[in-house]
Amino acid sequence: MSSTPKMIIEPVPEKGMYERFLRRPTEQSGLLSWITTIDHKRIGVLYAVTALFWFIFGGIEALAIRTQLAYPDQRLYSAELYNQLFTMHGTTMIFLFVMPMSVAFFNYIVPLQIGARDVAFPRLNAFSYWVFLFGSILINLGWFIGQTPNGGWFGYAPNTLNAYNPGLGIDFWVVGLSVLGISSVAGALNFAATIINMRAPGMSMWRLPVFSWMTLVTSFLLFMAFPAITIALVELLFDRYAGTNFFAVAKGGLPIVWQHLFWIFGHPEVYILILPPMGIISEILPVFSRRPLFGYPLVVASGMAIGFMGFTVWAHHMFTTGMGNIANAAFAVTTMAIAVPTGVKIFNWVLTLWGGQIRLKVPMLFAIGFITMFMIGGFSGLMHANPAHDSQQQDTYFIVAHFHYVLIGGAIMGLLGGIYYWFPKITGKMMSELLGKLSFWGLFVGFNLTFFPMHWLGLNGMPRRIYSYADGMGWNELNLVCTIGAFLMAASIGLVYFDMVKSLIYGDQASDDPWDARTLEWSLPSPPPVYNFKDIPHVKDLDDWWVTKHPELLHQEEPLLGDEAHGEHHGHDEHGIHMPGGSYFPMFAAAGFAFAATAMIFQPMPWAIVGLVGAVVSIFCWSLEPIGGYHIHFEDEH
Repeated sequence: MSSTPKMIIEPVPEKGMYERFLRRPTEQSGLLSWITTIDHKRIGVLYAVTALFWFIFGGIEALAIRTQLAYPDQRLYSAELYNQLFTMHGTTMIFLFVMPMSVAFFNYIVPLQIGARDVAFPRLNAFSYWVFLFGSILINLGWFIGQTPNGGWFGYAPNTLNAYNPGLGIDFWVVGLSVLGISSVAGALNFAATIINMRAPGMSMWRLPVFSWMTLVTSFLLFMAFPAITIALVELLFDRYAGTNFFAVAKGGLPIVWQHLFWIFGHPEVYILILPPMGIISEILPVFSRRPLFGYPLVVASGMAIGFMGFTVWAHHMFTTGMGNIANAAFAVTTMAIAVPTGVKIFNWVLTLWGGQIRLKVPMLFAIGFITMFMIGGFSGLMHANPAHDSQQQDTYFIVAHFHYVLIGGAIMGLLGGIYYWFPKITGKMMSELLGKLSFWGLFVGFNLTFFPMHWLGLNGMPRRIYSYADGMGWNELNLVCTIGAFLMAASIGLVYFDMVKSLIYGDQASDDPWDARTLEWSLPSPPPVYNFKDIPHVKDLDDWWVTKHPELLHQEEPLLGDEAHGEHHGHDEHGIHMPGGSYFPMFAAAGFAFAATAMIFQPMPWAIVGLVGAVVSIFCWSLEPIGGYHIHFEDEH
């Protein structure tokens, strides 16, 4: 087991009044250190805690929906509240849990996997988090004033225009998503720059861990897809505030343009949600089958192909809008074609397991659960590539079943596998195998009880987004089963939360490499030190850490891309490691943007200008901050 060397910390003194005024805080503990942190690991933890908090909200909204639908003719609350619940459930789960939870892993794990001490732009990274936090609060602000978004997570126009949806609810949704987009694009540019420019010496792109590869592909998807929805949101905002006619039919507007713009973003968004969990299980499967990932180049290439092809299939969401036979046929072909790289990944995962020494630890169970559930979602997705088939199931519960098999059976199972896999590295504590297995099987059974019957409900004609249904439709029993399954799922997720808290306080101490893993983050102490690597590693193989630990097994491995010699290290900087201090300004800049966005909704425009000026001044001060921070030396250097 490696140990953290004893550090000697020397603050960098500020010179003169200017530097003292803009000096960076150097607190290493306490609340202020978390507010001003630019350490990628702490920012990853902040993302994770915030995302897990919103996951609770999204789950409560889902349970409220399922409780209303448990029996026919129920009136537990109003139909308007039901519209708000399904709108905020979808928005919360997609934009406030799955995406930011993936970003939490990007932040914490990627720099460690590539042998870097931080991301390329640490303060921009902090800014991305604070914008996300304030944007997530803004989008939920309507709950506190009784004007919650109610137009669905897709916000179809013209239903979201003032004529049909007055009040501030849709404004919260539009402006909140715009603020979240700033966070997503800034973060994506940062991770792309980090992976491309800050890899350890010797780590070529074809020695990059699969999770880091999927992070890179997802980053490109983010900053290529978000402009489309940003255009749509700005146009909708102009229609609502300025009386323009982008989507107003009476004035010559075209609501169909909203669908095109939204789904040009919306379908790449599906892969933004699913590619990171694919990367996670591509790390888990080789570790717990004690085999290298089968067909590493194909897994990476298929991820890139999925990212590229994700921009060619958006209109399969629009087969019933009257695009015409030629357009329907074209998008049917591209939708079928995108199944090919997805199938390549699945075959490679299965062949990784084939003949391996499989250990059914909790992360492995979630990885296998991901494969099986995602395959079911993929098969039903292929059905919808057929326009005739899709026209029968459009806006029925069959569609609800399909995308939940992808996003819960797929994305959330993958993310939970990542939590159990990397929790020891992040916290230095082991989670419970018993509680983990109970939560997995409860989630697995509860998930299938909830969503598999929805296939039959959809085929039997039950439309989605309905507040209630009449007795005698043949839907009673299956809806009750779905609701029972939803509560079992909630109990299982609650067990995961309990396990995390219990393990954090009372869990067994984790070794540096409890899983006998393959990638560089496991070469570090658990949790890693603030500087990550005392010595920057020199990578000479794919799975370099595994080869370093097990040179005697090298002949049993499949041929790796690179030299046969195991990894070595560069000497660390003899002048010590410089670590920048924290910064107030990323949070101040984010707060300025959020304040301006909130003022836009309530329309006291002078206050919006105040917020924008505050954001600009904060960014200006941020750009002038002195180097500051502190140097870290080690006892063996003196």
